[in-house]
Amino acid sequence: MLETPPILTIRRNFDRPAPEKVAKLAGALTGNIADCLGGRAALDSVIKPLTGAPEAMRSLVGPAITCQCAPSDHLGLKGALAHAMAGDVIVAATEGYTGTAVMGDLMLGMARNRGIAGVVTDGTVRDLGGVFKVGLPVFCAGVNPDSPSDTGPGSVGLPITIGGSMVHSGDIVVADSDGVVIVPLAKLDMVIEKLEEVRAAEAVMEAKVDGGLEVPNSWRELFESDQVRYLD
Repeated sequence: MLETPPILTIRRNFDRPAPEKVAKLAGALTGNIADCLGGRAALDSVIKPLTGAPEAMRSLVGPAITCQCAPSDHLGLKGALAHAMAGDVIVAATEGYTGTAVMGDLMLGMARNRGIAGVVTDGTVRDLGGVFKVGLPVFCAGVNPDSPSDTGPGSVGLPITIGGSMVHSGDIVVADSDGVVIVPLAKLDMVIEKLEEVRAAEAVMEAKVDGGLEVPNSWRELFESDQVRYLD
């Protein structure tokens, strides 16, 4: 006889990054973080800040606590909200379902009251005016007033696939107006070390562009090399 599966599976204990290391990524541009990770770190471009969101809702950084929600359901997100720690970012996968909201202003208000840093989801939210009043950073696929169920199945703390990427609880979420990037926990030290190098290189190039640079010498060297074939 087959065992009836639970409607919600929760992993409460997972490796977390040291808060002082997470703090080193505060204020970092998502583009710079992506460059540290070889240019491939962002979730799908549909996951963005809400249109019209105030500046305080357009950036966040913190360790992920993941949850999986069945399409049109948010039991997994309820579990994540109840088990998250202050400073966590809830990352809620819905299989990209946008036919109902996955949460609204009341759940976001609870998340704010628990000290959660923000929410990232490939689903939608609702109660936009109330969401802005709550003020918690939300990165999502849009707005839909329809309500979800809470019958499951769902999970908390297990690996999820969201926005084309695998995310584990304890990975670091960095988000701004450009979108959301994920720093795998195992690569955090490397990113911290490389970030200053990337920022410095960016500053040098910005100064050159501001000074009138049209085409860098490195480009010209490529275009004049035997690696480029001209057809006319």
